[in-house]
Amino acid sequence: MDLPRTPSFDLGGKRALVTGASSGIGLGCACALAQAGAHVVLAARRADVLEQCVAAMRAHGRSAEVLVLDQSDVGAIEAAFAAPFDIVVNSAGLARHSAAVDTDQADYDAVMDLNVKGAYFLSAHAARALMGAGRAGSIIHISSQMGHVGGFDRAVYCASKHAVEGMVKAMAVEWGQHGIRINTVCPTFIRTPLTEPTFANPERLAWIMEKIKLPRVGEVEDIMGAVLFLASDASAMVTGSAMMIDGGWTAD
Repeated sequence: MDLPRTPSFDLGGKRALVTGASSGIGLGCACALAQAGAHVVLAARRADVLEQCVAAMRAHGRSAEVLVLDQSDVGAIEAAFAAPFDIVVNSAGLARHSAAVDTDQADYDAVMDLNVKGAYFLSAHAARALMGAGRAGSIIHISSQMGHVGGFDRAVYCASKHAVEGMVKAMAVEWGQHGIRINTVCPTFIRTPLTEPTFANPERLAWIMEKIKLPRVGEVEDIMGAVLFLASDASAMVTGSAMMIDGGWTAD
């Protein structure tokens, strides 16, 4: 009797690009893919920090290299896809929080340029390169639970992430016939250096812990398994979907 076998999570022979990879969630994603056997290109703006990350990964036997990339520069995005990537993880993002009535145009434009425009053209160039090579692939956006709900002082950030969720669904419809999958991972508040000021605010922390149904905040490791799943053959039938890593925030 032939029994079903679990699809492989092995990424050996795959080439992956991770943006926003110099710290936090992006670095975690890069480590997860490299540990599964992929050659990972870590992309961000800070060359010195990227070099340190890559050196540490290589010291652990991982295959990795540096790409200095400003994701708000569409021309630079296009140049990054001179050769196709089997896996693309977009973890670059920006948040500038304020009450909606106090939002200025500079903050609005900065958030939208990176979170929406940068994400859009990263996806488009990734898919175009794969189509040109006649290859399938997986594109993964680190979105947010705030792409599905609202939050205090987060109107611009929520708008950007809701836009990403809609963009991904439309792209999944277009690119499925080419074997190109595109999905989002939607974390709750994850403990990183960037979120420490939020956790240090007793009012904000109380709001977060009231919303998360599990008795803790998120950790970078909580995202790594989800990204590996979406990058691998284990998720071969998953596209246009949002994976909620939110501790139950959006369950009610």
